[in-house]
Amino acid sequence: MKKRAGILFAVSATVATMITAVPSAGATGQAGSPAPRAALKWTGCATTKYPKLECSSVEVPLDHTDPGGRKITLAVSRVKHTAKTFQGPLLVNPGGPGGSGLSMAGFVSSTLPKKLAAQYDVVGFDPRGVGKSKPALNCRPGHFSPVRPDSVPSTEKDERANLARAKAFADACGKKYGDLLPHIDTVSAAQDLDVVRRALGAKQINYFGYSYGTYLGAVYAKLFPERVRRLALDSIVDPTGVWYDANLAQDYAFDTRHKAFAAWVAKHHTRYRLGSDPAKVEAKWYAMRAAVKKSPAGKKVGPAELEDTFLPGGYFNGYWPYLAEAFASYVNDKDSGPLVKAFENFAAVDAGAGNGYSVYTAVECRDAPWPRDWHTWRQDNWKVHAKAPFSTWNNAWYNAPCAFWPTDSSEAPSVRNRELPPTLLLQATDDAATPYEGGVTVHRELRGSSLVVEQGGANHGIALSGNACLDRYLTDYLATGKVPRASGGGEVDAVCKALPDPKPLPADAKARAAKQDTSKGSTLHGLIGFRG
Repeated sequence: MKKRAGILFAVSATVATMITAVPSAGATGQAGSPAPRAALKWTGCATTKYPKLECSSVEVPLDHTDPGGRKITLAVSRVKHTAKTFQGPLLVNPGGPGGSGLSMAGFVSSTLPKKLAAQYDVVGFDPRGVGKSKPALNCRPGHFSPVRPDSVPSTEKDERANLARAKAFADACGKKYGDLLPHIDTVSAAQDLDVVRRALGAKQINYFGYSYGTYLGAVYAKLFPERVRRLALDSIVDPTGVWYDANLAQDYAFDTRHKAFAAWVAKHHTRYRLGSDPAKVEAKWYAMRAAVKKSPAGKKVGPAELEDTFLPGGYFNGYWPYLAEAFASYVNDKDSGPLVKAFENFAAVDAGAGNGYSVYTAVECRDAPWPRDWHTWRQDNWKVHAKAPFSTWNNAWYNAPCAFWPTDSSEAPSVRNRELPPTLLLQATDDAATPYEGGVTVHRELRGSSLVVEQGGANHGIALSGNACLDRYLTDYLATGKVPRASGGGEVDAVCKALPDPKPLPADAKARAAKQDTSKGSTLHGLIGFRG
């Protein structure tokens, strides 16, 4: 976490050269022996946004060590290639764990250049347990119903209440899905992808993943390196920290992003009237937190819900103008309405949230060891909270069911790989959800990979979100298999400048109400979601 962006200034995109990927597929399909015969039947599942989307399902073993045993079903989607030149399937994943990827196929296909998208079957999927895959998990409906106990356990009562919630969630998962939980993990999900590959009739796959999807892709590549044609990873999980240490590292980074939000509000003090000193703006935010603890806004937004509402601003700065409006209205005008609306827009759980969180906990708790002694959690999180108070305890309680999880934990596999074609890695220097060190680590672990960095960027999920420089590297790679190389080697192969921070919303109420963010970044982050 202490390794920051200063090291990048020695590297320039202008010194990068390009190398061609090891040819593992011809321009008109996968090379070598004939691919397995495709077994999927596709039906239309078009949406207004993605009219070319088709859907199908794939049956996979619940336990891959027992391929003849119980089966479960994965939901898959695609936008079919239309060009004569066919580069095979491009599997896409928005992260999570627990994120649905069905719409992701439509987004990627419609956002890539048309000529390039036409060369791929862009394939989305709901991993095991997720969304339209069957069975889908939902351990404890209503788990996030407001108003929850204060996330910061400053009293024994608050700590007991939060512990009871965490244990109740873990117990409910064990009671409802005890037979499934030993198989809801990243390795099993990666093995599922190879079943999907066979069902698609492909000898190899291309893969593009965001956030947790980078870890899933790296694990797949470790298990099936010969099946990987192209691999692009954006906003990269540090595989050496899954998952307890990774969450503690996030806490520092999200606190830094919260301070950046306060600085942005201070910069626009004439608009928001919250002061020009970032530290004083931040102090007003914590005063707001104390106020909603005494009297929850709209009887919905207490301190835990307030943190949930502002946490998305750490993922995507495009949300800052909307969060600042709610913040200023509450502080300056004593109007809690915009704050409640912001909570409903950014944090309130919907019908699918229980499923996403259930899979999130099932995967993370099973993937790797977690402390089972609550004293360890208490000691570690108070230590981090002292330096990074914004979301440390909120994040701790989000993951606390792992202290009581009803299955044993596995050991996280090494993703070190020397057998892949050149791989493209994309990472922002100030990403909070997957801090920069993850990109550097995976760059070292995947021999022949190329690291493209967004200097000064802080959003989580950066390609196909409006940065033309990053998009150029991604599209060049998907088109040709070429990756940038910095002359003389080094940690970073190419650098792109970050997009500027957003501007405040219009001051006029009618203009503000009519303002809708339809940018690529907003669409992407709606698909990636939060906590993933």
